[in-house]
Amino acid sequence: MLVAQAQAAATPAQAQDAPKLIVSDNKLRIAMPAFASDPFFPADGSGNSGIDMDLARGIAAELGVEPVFDRSAVTFDAMVQKLTSGEADLAIGKLSRTLQRGRSILYSRPYAMLHQGLLANRVNLARIAQGEPPEQIIRDFSGDLGVIEGSSFATYAATTFPHATIQRFAGWNTVVDAIRNGTIDLAYRDDFEIKKLMVDDPSMTVVARSITLTDKVDTIAVGISPDNPHLAAFVDLYLDLARGQQVLNTDEIIARYRQGSRA
Repeated sequence: MLVAQAQAAATPAQAQDAPKLIVSDNKLRIAMPAFASDPFFPADGSGNSGIDMDLARGIAAELGVEPVFDRSAVTFDAMVQKLTSGEADLAIGKLSRTLQRGRSILYSRPYAMLHQGLLANRVNLARIAQGEPPEQIIRDFSGDLGVIEGSSFATYAATTFPHATIQRFAGWNTVVDAIRNGTIDLAYRDDFEIKKLMVDDPSMTVVARSITLTDKVDTIAVGISPDNPHLAAFVDLYLDLARGQQVLNTDEIIARYRQGSRA
C-alpha cells in the first residue's frame, strides 16, 4: 500500500519532468534566403543541393522531423527577423555572426570561417592611394564604399570604415556593377564571394582587384530562435559529432564551388 501510494505520488512529478520536444509538430522550420549563394544554397525553386541545404536536412534527420523551408527572406537580416517573430526555428543561409544580431537570436558555433575582403576599382584606388601601398590607406579610407543592404557588412562598415561614405545596394550584382563602372571605389564583402567573382569572370581583374583583410574574420553559423536554447545546444552537438567539428575555410569552399561549376 505504501509502495503504491509512493508510486502514485511520484507520477505527477515524473510527468512534470518529462522531456519536452525540441521542436513542435514534427517539423523543423528553416528560414533560408530566396536568392542563391552557391555553393551554400540555390535560389528558391532551383534545386536542393548545397552546403547549407545539406546541413539543414542533416539536423532535421537527427531530430527525426521534417525540414520545412521558408524561402521568403530577401535579405540576410530578414532571416533573422523570421527567428525573432517566431516564424522559424532555424536560419541557415550563409548567416554571419554579428553582435547586433546576437542581441536578439542565438547562434551555433561557426561551421565556416572566412575573411572580410574588399573589391577595389583599380583606377579609383590608384587615384586615392597616390603612390602609397593600397593596404596603408585602407584603414583611413574616406571614399565611397558599397555594401549589400541587410547584410552583416552593412553593419560592419560604419565601425571598420568610419570615414567612408556608405552606399547600400539591393544585391551583390549591383554592387559589382558599381565597381565596374567606377561609381564606387570599394565593395565590402567576404573574401570567398570576391574570389568566386574572379573565378566566374576573369575579365574583372582588368578593372578591379581584391584585398583580403587578414585581421578581420567573417564567421558563418546557424541562427536559432531565442526561445529555444535546447535546439541551440542540439545544433552545436550535431556540428561536433555528426560533422566532426569541421570548420570550412575560403579555399575549401572555393574548391567545392569549382567542382560544382564543372559538374
